[in-house]
Amino acid sequence: MDLSKIVTAQLLVNVAVILVVIHTILITVAYLIYLERKISAYIQDRVGPNRVGFDFGLPYLSFLKGALGLGQPLADGIKFMLKEDYAPTRVDKYLFTLAPMASIVPALIGFAIIPWGGVWMCPDFTLPLIGEIQGGPVYVTGLAANVGIIYLLAVASLGVYGITLGGWASNNKYSFLGGLRCTAQMISYEIPLGVSLLAALLLMGTVMPEGIMRYQAENGWLIFSQPIAAFVFFIAILAEANRAPFDNAEAEQELVGGYHTEYSAMRFAMFFLAEYAHMITSSAFFALIFLGGYQMVPFLGDPLTSPEATSIFAVLAKFGVLFGKVVLLVCFMMVIRWTLPRLRYDQVMMMAWQAIIPLSMVVLVMTAVMVYLDLRGVGPMLAANAVLGVVCLLVLPLLKPTKTNKRIAIYGSRFSPTEGERVMTRPTNVVAAGGPAGAGDGAVGLIGRVAAPGDAIAVP
Repeated sequence: MDLSKIVTAQLLVNVAVILVVIHTILITVAYLIYLERKISAYIQDRVGPNRVGFDFGLPYLSFLKGALGLGQPLADGIKFMLKEDYAPTRVDKYLFTLAPMASIVPALIGFAIIPWGGVWMCPDFTLPLIGEIQGGPVYVTGLAANVGIIYLLAVASLGVYGITLGGWASNNKYSFLGGLRCTAQMISYEIPLGVSLLAALLLMGTVMPEGIMRYQAENGWLIFSQPIAAFVFFIAILAEANRAPFDNAEAEQELVGGYHTEYSAMRFAMFFLAEYAHMITSSAFFALIFLGGYQMVPFLGDPLTSPEATSIFAVLAKFGVLFGKVVLLVCFMMVIRWTLPRLRYDQVMMMAWQAIIPLSMVVLVMTAVMVYLDLRGVGPMLAANAVLGVVCLLVLPLLKPTKTNKRIAIYGSRFSPTEGERVMTRPTNVVAAGGPAGAGDGAVGLIGRVAAPGDAIAVP
């Protein structure tokens, strides 16, 4: 058998890209957790991880002590591996173990169709035991498929099974509720994700990742032509990844920990690894469709990151640009998490079915009309999106308001006092209320600072 006909340059590049990218994603996931802790600390005016370095307690490595806390992901990994892998009684042990794997595997195979480095002009070369390998243009991706976008959508939809299995197999009502929430939310937000993506593909006229890149190189990034579709798509990938403000499947205040309440050790860690891997894959998908993929700047023919650049330096530059966009998008997701409060579950579902899904369908119809009229340029599409945005703002007040949960009147409470009762909501203590002039002056002055020895507080 002539192996040179089976082992092609494209196959070797695909294998190399898969090995490199999957290890890059795993390392990045570890430090994304560190980065999220640092970002949350900065937003909350804290320091965050800053002690664990790489000295491992050895004196001759003392210069690596601290190191801005960059050793924290390694310490967390060791902690998870050494913790007891506990499973409660009366759980479905097979599904309980399978659920974390079913969650992380789809997250680690979706990146395969992303064109990380564009096209590389591979030279001819010879391999031992195989023979001469014919070179030529090869796609620097894990899977060079004509239906790559369809593959990514199919793989992304599998992530919900791991969470649902984990919630059901745990034999815990809170975990089961978390799994049900995740299932309903995933089904609801997959619709606007697919419809907004369909609007983008309808404008570009191709489902091939490299064709999408070439269209944006010639016509500008799609976020300028389809800003509303990009907005809907980003909301949908937040919901698909169970990120705040859509993290109702693991709402600690309501469900203890949600679907992973009963998990510990590495099985618990795999759920979080899957979440961050989903964030990386979905951010790469968003960058591919709406942010020009590996192109450095829009509307300019950058000679190093244009689709026509096929040198090895161009491949490395394209990979760096695309991965940089992915990290920035993930950081933006983290800022959203630590800025916006979690939406109530009924609000999440109503927003999907009463706002996001209808909006995505209107965008699809608008795009179809503009394509039929042959108005595909950035100017006409941006104007059409602006008109659609104004129409939505005008129509919104005319819609029937949705029913919201109202406060239940509890007889005898401050909001529903009994007949003849006088409700006092201000404090009665002189110190707490500020006190009259003279009596509480000393106490009022102490409210904003720490009391020093010898300070006296006036008591009524």
